[in-house]
Amino acid sequence: MAQTAGAALPKGFRSAETGWPELHRIPRPPLRIPLIGDVVGADVRTPVQDSLRFGQRLGPIFRRKAFGNEIVFVGGARLAAELADESRFAKHVGLGVANLRPVAGDGLFTAYNHEPNWQLAHDVLAPGFSREAMEGYHPMMLAVTERLTDRWDREAAAGHAVDVPGDMTKLTLETIARTGFGHDFGSFERSRPHPFVDAMVGALTHAQRRNVVPAPLAPVLLRRASRRNEADMDCLNRTVDAVVAARRTASGDGDLLDRMLETAHPRTGERLTPENIRRQVITFLIAGHETTSGALSFALHYLSRHPDVAARARAEVDRVWGDTARPGYDQVAKLRHVRRVLDEALRLWPTAPAFAREAQQDTVLGGVHPMRQGAWALVLTAMLHRDPEVWGTDAGRFDPGRFDAKAVRARPAHTFKPFGTGVRACIGRQFALHEATLVLGLLLRRYELLPEPGYRLRVAERLTLMPEGLRLRLDRRAAAAPVPSAVRRPVSGAGD
Repeated sequence: MAQTAGAALPKGFRSAETGWPELHRIPRPPLRIPLIGDVVGADVRTPVQDSLRFGQRLGPIFRRKAFGNEIVFVGGARLAAELADESRFAKHVGLGVANLRPVAGDGLFTAYNHEPNWQLAHDVLAPGFSREAMEGYHPMMLAVTERLTDRWDREAAAGHAVDVPGDMTKLTLETIARTGFGHDFGSFERSRPHPFVDAMVGALTHAQRRNVVPAPLAPVLLRRASRRNEADMDCLNRTVDAVVAARRTASGDGDLLDRMLETAHPRTGERLTPENIRRQVITFLIAGHETTSGALSFALHYLSRHPDVAARARAEVDRVWGDTARPGYDQVAKLRHVRRVLDEALRLWPTAPAFAREAQQDTVLGGVHPMRQGAWALVLTAMLHRDPEVWGTDAGRFDPGRFDAKAVRARPAHTFKPFGTGVRACIGRQFALHEATLVLGLLLRRYELLPEPGYRLRVAERLTLMPEGLRLRLDRRAAAAPVPSAVRRPVSGAGD
């Protein structure tokens, strides 16, 4: 199906504003309003979920137009696999990602491919996610989770439901702040979110809104919102500047901030500039907690709705961890069923819901669709993760068994992409997966998770995805009885 980069392009291949010379061959919604575009039935608050619905009707590749901007969406696994080919395609910084550049600049997530600071920062910071570094972060992850469980114990004793997204945001913000930068935001001691969180949500929401407002009208329609966004960016900058300034007057313990301040590139000797350090810290504080808090929130929602899955995961925690009060680093990776729960939640609702890829040279996608160099498409991850060719006709059903080792081996490559793809995939993905698996194990061991009557999952969009209004009631479990080592099931194999 795929056509190589060097294959001859169809006759008549020519330049076009979109970079897709035969755009007319890509399906689009049937009702298009002149000057406005494909907005019938659309909701500016939920563009990802709208696009999912369009994709279900239009197929694995489709296009949508709004106010002169035409976007090509890809959700089919075969086409997405082609776009993951690093010899033909690269990351495209556009849409909401580009809208974050005023605050994140050439940070790891928002840098353009040609900007040298991306490679410099990546090479300097990659050792900060090695196994040795991760083992050093593990005790701090435990300590932050204990602050959460202290709070949840009080709520459970009082019979109160807990605000899952709010508390997961506090948890993951404190985790990345402490492990990466030696900073404590005091989130669990606050009755309201830390101003950094409010500013972050504001910046992400503003970036999302700019996607759906025509550029010529943005200065008028978003005048007040732009002023708020400037205040939000100022708050983010001031917060990070204070964190960096405090570190410059005190020694750290070899964390990410120490690497930014003190480590030169191993080959060139270059160092990150103060401006780029600020941008990298903002990037890590936002990306390092926002997507993980969403992943944990979705996983907890599904565990509360599937008590059989929760019981199996809880039994695994009790069996593997036994009476260990504070599980060690290596014990987390042994929670294979818990990890499958997390992966399945990320499949259904990848908290980073899309990533864009651009052609590095003239090419043809799927042997049918010519693309000139620089043309780009948006891979809709949530649609890719529901492609019936890969995941079956029941792809919308929650089933952690999809991530059994045998099932994973049987699936084609590039069908599960919650952290992006290629060299520009999330540098902290192992950090996020370890943290989330650890937290789920600790919470399952401690609580029965009970859904609020009448709640139906609603998904909020602010560039990332998050359950909206999710609250759970908690029943504190009695301490798990120690499991004698002689009767514990072996956990060394890849299966369960």
